[in-house]
Amino acid sequence: MLGFSYCAPASFTQARIWLDQRIRFDPDKPQVAIYNMPFVYRPQAGHTLSIKQLRHALHLIVNKHSSLHTSLHFNIQRNLLMQRVIIHEDKDSNMFSIIETTYETDEQLNEILHDEKRNPHLFNLAQGLVFRCHTIYYKQISSNHLLSDKDLLIFNFHHALFDFPSMKVFLHDLNQAYTTGQLSYDDNTTLRYLFSNKNLVYKKFSGKNLACKE
Repeated sequence: MLGFSYCAPASFTQARIWLDQRIRFDPDKPQVAIYNMPFVYRPQAGHTLSIKQLRHALHLIVNKHSSLHTSLHFNIQRNLLMQRVIIHEDKDSNMFSIIETTYETDEQLNEILHDEKRNPHLFNLAQGLVFRCHTIYYKQISSNHLLSDKDLLIFNFHHALFDFPSMKVFLHDLNQAYTTGQLSYDDNTTLRYLFSNKNLVYKKFSGKNLACKE
């Protein structure tokens, strides 16, 4: 359930990416994505990954980092692109998607990987759906919900809310949340890509939060 939200002007980087997408492609009929950021991983040989633990860890991470549940929308009255941090009353709500598929051949796997990179329908900036997790099983989905060394895992982000340096923080938190079931909150491990204009945005978000208006 959506509780409430706060907003502030988008950063220069966010505005550039948002505008570039609209200039290059018809927003109603996009052909190919250019700002998907998939990161592909495979469990080490002899090790398994619990999907249950992974799902819990990802919920902790998305709840912690505002950029992973932030939408972008254009305010016509202000003639300004706004970023809206969406706060959910239900912390287990679907703020991101977890997809399960299978593959048997390298060709099938390459098609899946290409789709994660180029599919323009994976994210919805207006709704704040900017992160997804794709589990890819070899031949069949595991009955015990474990990923093995022939399976793959893709973390995919939209570049308007995430950049390459942010991945270090994401992986740090993933390791902590997966192994302990908990996640610490501190300034040293907070994604800051959202706050490129941080002085302006932090001011709007501290103490006197402003409700987001269309």
